[in-house]
Amino acid sequence: MKNGYVNGDVWSFERHHQRLPPPDASCDVVLGLDGGTTSTVCVCISIQHLHLHPCSDPPPLLARAVAGCSNHNSVGEAAARETLEQVMAEALSKSGSNRSAVQAVCLGVSGVNHPTDQEMILSWLRLIFPSHVKLYVQNDSVAALASGTMGKLHGCVLIAGTGCISYGITEDGREARAAGAGPVLGDWGSGYGIAAQALTAIIRAQDGRGPQTMLTNRILNTLGLSSSDELIGWTYADRSWARIAALVPEVVSCAEAGDQIANKILVDAVQELALIVKAVVQRLQLCGEDGNGSFPIVMVGGVLEANKKWDIGKEVISCIQKNFPGAHPITPEVEPAVGAALLAWNFLTKEFKGKGYS
Repeated sequence: MKNGYVNGDVWSFERHHQRLPPPDASCDVVLGLDGGTTSTVCVCISIQHLHLHPCSDPPPLLARAVAGCSNHNSVGEAAARETLEQVMAEALSKSGSNRSAVQAVCLGVSGVNHPTDQEMILSWLRLIFPSHVKLYVQNDSVAALASGTMGKLHGCVLIAGTGCISYGITEDGREARAAGAGPVLGDWGSGYGIAAQALTAIIRAQDGRGPQTMLTNRILNTLGLSSSDELIGWTYADRSWARIAALVPEVVSCAEAGDQIANKILVDAVQELALIVKAVVQRLQLCGEDGNGSFPIVMVGGVLEANKKWDIGKEVISCIQKNFPGAHPITPEVEPAVGAALLAWNFLTKEFKGKGYS
C-alpha cells in the first residue's frame, strides 16, 4: 500500500483499524468528489447498497468530508493535490474504511478543462490508491449534471457559484460546454462576476464616472470599511475569487431595494447565464430539430438558489424557456459529490459488465 506523497500522515488511521474489509466485497465502497473554487466535498458510498438498491434516491452516505479549494488554477497544483488527498482520507477514515476497500473514485473538479488537466490529477491519484482502483476525473460540471439525473449522463447543467459553466451531453455521448474559463476570461454570470461589477460600480460612483448607488454604503458596511478608497486595498489584499463572490447577497438586496445599478448587474448576469446554456443546447441540438424537444437542465450553485425575492435562478429559467420551451429545470436532491459517486458506480459497472456483486 502506498502512502500519499503529499502527507502520509493523513492515512495514519489505516494503521489503527482493528479489522480489514472481508473478502466477500460487502464492505467495498466508491468515492465521489466535487472540487470547486470555494470548497471540496468527498462522499463514501457502499457498493453493496448501490447494487441491491439501484434506484435508491438518494443513496445513504457512509461518510462525508469537506475541505477547501481544489482548483489548481486558483490555488496552485501543490495545494490542490494536498486538499484532494486530505478530503478523501478524511471520508474513508470517517466511514471506518480504507483504501483497500475502494473500488472506484470519480473526481469532478473545477479547472479540469483539457486532457492534460485530467492526466495530471490521475497521476496524483495513481500514487495514492492501489492499482485495482478505477480512477475517473471529470470537470465538476459533469458531477453536477449527474447529481440532477441520479448518475445518468444526458441533458444540460448550469453551474453558477463562485464561477459559472454550462455543460451538456447527448445520449450518444456528444459533449459541449460554454464558459467556465474563469473570471479573467469573462465568466460574468458567476458570483465573482456579479460582485466584481458591483465593486467596480462603487469605484465609478466615487470618482464621478458613474451614478451613485446603494451598493456603496451596503458593501462598505458589510466589509467594515469607512470609505470607497479603502475598498481598493481590501480587494487586492486577497485575490480569492470566493471572497469577492461572497458579496452577491448584498447586490441582490440592493436590487430588491430598487437600486438600478444593482438591478442591471443582475439582469445582465441572467442574460449571460441563459446565453451560455443556449450555446450548449444549440451545439448539441438537445432541443431537437424543431427547437421544442424536451431535455433536463440541472441548476446548481449558490447564485441560482431561490432564497431571495429577486430570484436569479427563476429568471434564468424563464429566459431559457423563451428559446427552448421543452427545457425541464431540475433542482438536484443530492449534492454534486454524490453525483460523482454515482458516476463512479456507473462507470465501474459498465467497465465490468456482468460481474456484479453478491
